[in-house]
Amino acid sequence: MNHDTRPPSATKTVRSTHSVFGAPCWVSLTSRDQQATEEFYGAVLGWKWQPAKLGDRFRVALADGTPVAGIAAVASMWQMAVAWTPYFAVPSADEAAARAQERGGTTAVGPLSFPPGRAALLADRDGAAFGIWEGELVANWESWHQAQPAFIKLHTRDAFDAAIFYGEVLDWASDRPGCCEVRYEAGEVVLRSRGDVVARIESGALEAAPDPTIRPHWQVHFAVSDVAACVRAAEVHGGSVLSKGSEEARLRDPDGAQFTVTSRRER
Repeated sequence: MNHDTRPPSATKTVRSTHSVFGAPCWVSLTSRDQQATEEFYGAVLGWKWQPAKLGDRFRVALADGTPVAGIAAVASMWQMAVAWTPYFAVPSADEAAARAQERGGTTAVGPLSFPPGRAALLADRDGAAFGIWEGELVANWESWHQAQPAFIKLHTRDAFDAAIFYGEVLDWASDRPGCCEVRYEAGEVVLRSRGDVVARIESGALEAAPDPTIRPHWQVHFAVSDVAACVRAAEVHGGSVLSKGSEEARLRDPDGAQFTVTSRRER
């Protein structure tokens, strides 16, 4: 149901999922407390906010004027988990959802029509949640990718098995022009779109582990200029620090959603 945090259709779009496909194209967050969420991410990541067409509980986050994420304060009302979810661009949401189910994945919501497109919330065969979006993109894809989301990383049980699943669902490394390139580099599966690293897959998460931080999941990384400043702001505004280094820190917001801030230099 995170698909409800897509940007308003009035936002100018310059590409569709038919020209940019297989790559992450949006990230969304379900939260409980809208005001606390806005204040926290505004302080930590410098985001500004604009209303979303879907109602008062929905907001679009702006980084330097570019839409970068959707927020939906519906976790309590809809009894949903508080979490960040990445969305991948696909030419057909129905076909991608069918491929996921055929390969052992599950469909939580959709595909449903949300003009100017269609969306669905899925899970891979190890339970990691992700979304798909068919239709007009938020804005220029390159602008979104460069504005703040550095990349997303899947922590999973078997990186090669996961890469095969996503590759078949999202048409990675196919013979279609513009498809994403997949390589194995430094112990990780690395996904590139138009030459830029947009996703990574690493082995190590435990399928039945009691700690949700090591269950299979997609982790969203946001590129920032000052990791230490983000850490301080997170602590001051009710968040917590799960791990930190000079170039990267894993944080938890006041509602419990986890994300990572990564130095633009490291990126």
